[in-house]
Amino acid sequence: MPEMPQAVRGFGVTFLTIFKKVVTEQYPEQKVPPKPRFHGRHQLNRWADGLEKCVGCELCAWACPADAILVEGADNSDEERFSPGERYGRVYQINYTRCIFCGLCIEACPTRALTMTNEYELADDSRAKLIFEKQDLLAPLLPGMVEPPHEMYPGTTERDYYANEVTGSSPEQKTTGGEMTEETA
Repeated sequence: MPEMPQAVRGFGVTFLTIFKKVVTEQYPEQKVPPKPRFHGRHQLNRWADGLEKCVGCELCAWACPADAILVEGADNSDEERFSPGERYGRVYQINYTRCIFCGLCIEACPTRALTMTNEYELADDSRAKLIFEKQDLLAPLLPGMVEPPHEMYPGTTERDYYANEVTGSSPEQKTTGGEMTEETA
């Protein structure tokens, strides 16, 4: 039996694929949820009473191979406390034009302040909009949380926060945390 020429065999593969079902995702009309371990946009987490977990150690910036993270730490004071430790991240920026979503910053964070969400729609029409500031990255306040700056939970130390023994805010924190919330009014 004579062999078919190479060109005919190549067209045979093309001809057979015509009858196969086409798999096309209808994005953005039908959004497929990402896998659970997907690396998306970063998020700065909070403790249960609303204080920030970031202590401004800058380890995430040191671990970033793309040099996409800028952190400037500052000292907490008794009048203005943003985190339970001595320091907090005063300036926190992630440049998403440089970020490669590798997750090394997450592994480097000693307080689990930085995590990655499943949000993947980050495209924009200017580079300046892709530099996320601290207020863009902070997790939203959940019910029972108080917007910092405010004192730590009464009778606790920073070790209690790191041991997850603080489960919410106290009435004292709600009245001294700046504005009064609906719960205290």
